[in-house]
Amino acid sequence: MLSSICPVHDPNLLVGFETSDDAAVYRMSEDTAVLLTVDFFTPIVDDPYDFGAIAAANALSDLYAMGAKPLTALNLIAFPKEGPLDVLGEIMRGGAEKASEAGVSIIGGHSIDDREPKYGMAVTGVVHPQKMMLKAGVKAGDRLVLTKPLGIGIISTAIKAGRASDETIRAAVKQMKTLNRAASEAMIDAGCNMGLSRDDAAQLAVQTAVGTAKLLDGGMSPERLRQMVTSPGGTTAAGLKVFEEKGLKNIVSDALHAAQNRAQELGKKA
Repeated sequence: MLSSICPVHDPNLLVGFETSDDAAVYRMSEDTAVLLTVDFFTPIVDDPYDFGAIAAANALSDLYAMGAKPLTALNLIAFPKEGPLDVLGEIMRGGAEKASEAGVSIIGGHSIDDREPKYGMAVTGVVHPQKMMLKAGVKAGDRLVLTKPLGIGIISTAIKAGRASDETIRAAVKQMKTLNRAASEAMIDAGCNMGLSRDDAAQLAVQTAVGTAKLLDGGMSPERLRQMVTSPGGTTAAGLKVFEEKGLKNIVSDALHAAQNRAQELGKKA
C-alpha cells in the first residue's frame, strides 16, 4: 500500500518508509539528524498506569533501536468522552513518568473520542548522521544479542484471554516498562553493524556517476547507459544494488541524476 504514496526526493531525507526502519531520519546539518517516529496501541494490561508506561517505553524504543537520543514527545490519546477521567489520568501519568525517566519532555499532543482506549506517542530525537543504526546493517554471521526475554507477545495474548498467572503478568509488565536506553548505549559502545555510512554511500555514488560518464565519453549512448544502470547484472547495477540493499535510495537517485545530466551534456556536444 505504501508504494502508492508519492516518493520523496530530498537529499536530506536519510531514512524514509522504504526500508521499514524504526523511525524516519532527516539530516539537519553535517553532524545532526532528526528522527521522527509514532507508535500507539490499545491496552495490553488492565492497570492504566502500567499501560501508559508501557506505551511510552515502546514508542521511545524506536529511537533507541537506531542509536538515537529521544528529546521530545507528543501524546496520542483515544478515549471515550464519557469514560472515567481518573483512568485517563493514570494512563497519562504512566506515560509522563516514563518519559521523564528517559529525559524526554512531553510538549503537547492530540486526543479523539473513541470507544476503545488507545495511547501512545510521537517521539522526536537526534543522532549523528553517520552513527545511526539501520536494519540494513545486519549481516550473515552476526551475533544476535537479546537484551530482553522473548515471548512478551504470547504473554500479552494470554493476559487478554485471562490465562496468564499473576507472577507471569508481573514479570512481563516489568520488562515492557523497562526502557531500552541501556541496551541502546551498549549497542553503540559495542560497535554493532550500522549499515553503510553516509560517507561510503556518497563515495559509491560518485564512483557510479563518474563511471557512467567515462562510459559515455567512450561512445556509450544514453539509452545503453539507462539499460546498464537499471537492468540486473549491468556494469553499474552492482553498485546501485548496494545502495538499495542498504536502504539509501536517495543516494541512488542522486547518482542516476548526475549520470543523466552528464549524458545530456555529452549529447548536446555531439
